[in-house]
Amino acid sequence: MNRTDQQTDETTFIAEALRAEADAIRRIADRVMTGEPDSWREALDLLERCDGHVVVSGLGKSGLIGAKISATFTSLGQPSSVLHPAEAVHGDLGRVRSGDVVMLLSYSGETDEVVNLAAILKADGVARLGISSSSASTLARLSTVHLSLGDLTEACPLNLAPTASTTALLALGDALALALSRRRNFGADDFHRRHPGGMLGAGLRPIVEVLRFKVGRNLPVVQDTVTVRAAFEQSQTGRRPGAMMLVDENGRLSGIFTDADLRRLMLTDPGGMDRRIAEVMTPRPEHLVVDDLVRDAVRLMRENRHDEIPVLDRDGKPVGLVDVQDLIALKVVSE
Repeated sequence: MNRTDQQTDETTFIAEALRAEADAIRRIADRVMTGEPDSWREALDLLERCDGHVVVSGLGKSGLIGAKISATFTSLGQPSSVLHPAEAVHGDLGRVRSGDVVMLLSYSGETDEVVNLAAILKADGVARLGISSSSASTLARLSTVHLSLGDLTEACPLNLAPTASTTALLALGDALALALSRRRNFGADDFHRRHPGGMLGAGLRPIVEVLRFKVGRNLPVVQDTVTVRAAFEQSQTGRRPGAMMLVDENGRLSGIFTDADLRRLMLTDPGGMDRRIAEVMTPRPEHLVVDDLVRDAVRLMRENRHDEIPVLDRDGKPVGLVDVQDLIALKVVSE
């Protein structure tokens, strides 16, 4: 096989492996809808009643997947932790409390350490959500509620290395966490409180929290009846943004005039400085309101290439101006 044929063969293999893993998720989605729908609802009921932690436990690859599932639950408002099934019987059972739900992961449903832990938890009266391939497994019999993944073919050509099964398990864990958060009406504000750092947190901050230019502090507004020259004379107050906001007789935003607009005006009309600014401003510009978030400003700037966006109160009166440099400083957009 020459190098070109080898590369083609390899890319084909990679694509087939990805399709095998995607097919595993599709098969489980079909089971949710047609196989044992009551089991999935019972699993959500069990999780919703949890007034402690969702404790996730699995061995080997299942344990690694369990750690991600636990992180997803925590991210979406349900406290969660990870328990190694072997360490559990050597002192770590003390992490489990009566109000917890323990999610036990074993594709075969016969992993000794996981099965032993399930038996101990059953004797202690702790709620158990088991996930394995078959409802006939030992883990299923020891579980309060059991979810069956069904027979899945691994992406591994030998059908040995956990690949499709672990992908399906991860997707199922995410789906359960999302469904639980949906039941509990977990919203963007709740998410923000748990993600105050990084780009996720910054994007969910109210836009009024990050305004550098604010009306009444360092951002004048100008009546749209004056000339361009008078407007600039009135707006020269220290460091100013790259745009000025114009208002009508009721103080509501009527337009915006940017430094780029000024350059274009001077190039096309030498006497433009003495024109009424209402004639050359951009009327009814796109804007944000005080209830909007930083991510809304990012969306507007990316979609419309605006460098400045007015922020208005609920009556349409200006409260501030978002400058693209403010978003760059927050690291939610790049230069």
